Amino acid sequence: MPLALLALAIGAFGIGTTEFVIMGLLPEVAGDFGVSIPTAGLLVTGYALGVVLGAPLMTVLGTKVPRKRMLMLLMGLFVAGNLLSALAPVFAVMLIGRVVASLAHGAFFGIGSVVAAELVAPQKKAGAIAMMFTGLTVANVVGVPLGTLIGQHVGWRVTFAVVAALGLVGLAGIARLVPELPRPEGVHLRHELAAFKNAQVLLAMAMTVLGFGGVFAAVTYIAPMMTRVAGFADGSVTWLLVLFGLGMVGGNLVGGRFADRALMPMLYVSLGALALVLALFTLTAHNKIAAAVTIVLIGALGFATVPPLQKRVLDQAHGAPTLASAVNIGAFNLGNALSAWLGGLVISAGLGYTAPNWVGAALAATALVLAVLSAALERRDIARGTTAVASGAPADRRTAVHH
Repeated sequence: MPLALLALAIGAFGIGTTEFVIMGLLPEVAGDFGVSIPTAGLLVTGYALGVVLGAPLMTVLGTKVPRKRMLMLLMGLFVAGNLLSALAPVFAVMLIGRVVASLAHGAFFGIGSVVAAELVAPQKKAGAIAMMFTGLTVANVVGVPLGTLIGQHVGWRVTFAVVAALGLVGLAGIARLVPELPRPEGVHLRHELAAFKNAQVLLAMAMTVLGFGGVFAAVTYIAPMMTRVAGFADGSVTWLLVLFGLGMVGGNLVGGRFADRALMPMLYVSLGALALVLALFTLTAHNKIAAAVTIVLIGALGFATVPPLQKRVLDQAHGAPTLASAVNIGAFNLGNALSAWLGGLVISAGLGYTAPNWVGAALAATALVLAVLSAALERRDIARGTTAVASGAPADRRTAVHH
């Protein structure tokens, strides 16, 4: 079991590197292709939108394919997309390469989350999911800073070639270490689609869009913000991304640990604190030390929401969780795309490089409101279920209420 989770984490490491490394290389890519920073930000938005579309599309296409084989196919697609980015002669081709690579992202994490959860006891599911996502967070400590360093000194094309090689390592790890898991009997696409009729599933996905979107509103433009506002040298962006990644690793592990104990309280604390820290970042971004500390906190609080939100969807879409799990990964990236676009808008409007932090704070605060609403609706449904039991309501109705 640990080796299987390690294999999933290796794939997540490669995907996490390609998703986040572009943020540290936006100035280099923009300069090479002769486009503006907000235009280069479309490489973040395009990737995120590709995840949103690819998550359900690739999951549906893979409904008849064994999960292990599908994970291998997705990693192959990931490699192809990154090679295209590395060889792109013009900006449009690189954008296409980013989208191709992104099509594998959502389905990989969605299917991988289900596989990870099936490998452990029920009370350890969030921890297993967090273990897989550790690969994504460690990518921000090792893969992204190293990729940024390579891109700044050797060229960003070399960075994406290295990422493609990481994808090949992930593919080999999955082939070697992930066991063949049988698909649940009697579960068809219509059962997977039925999960989206559950209001709690939809609320969890909305929290995902807004909560992690708050992180990306700030982090997408971290390179120009830190160099042009805080006064860091260009080479310092690498180490700032290391700090962000360390925060993500810690937040992911803490989120996974406490989500198995008190899921909703964990969301209240992390989302509320995230909104506050993002708002403060508009001030701390003007001081090097304060900015560095804030970046760590944003990474920690942002990723502390990931295991509980992913487990929330799996719990609410019980019995047929694969598509809902993949779509929720798409929801993370829908938030990324939305916030990157909004951040570009406020910068283009002349509000400055710290303005995206206010966008992020507003998104995270809205996610907190939805979390409170979701818990209130759940308590109401439980109360109604108790009343139904007391009055002798039919058993099937009681069951429906509780689920």
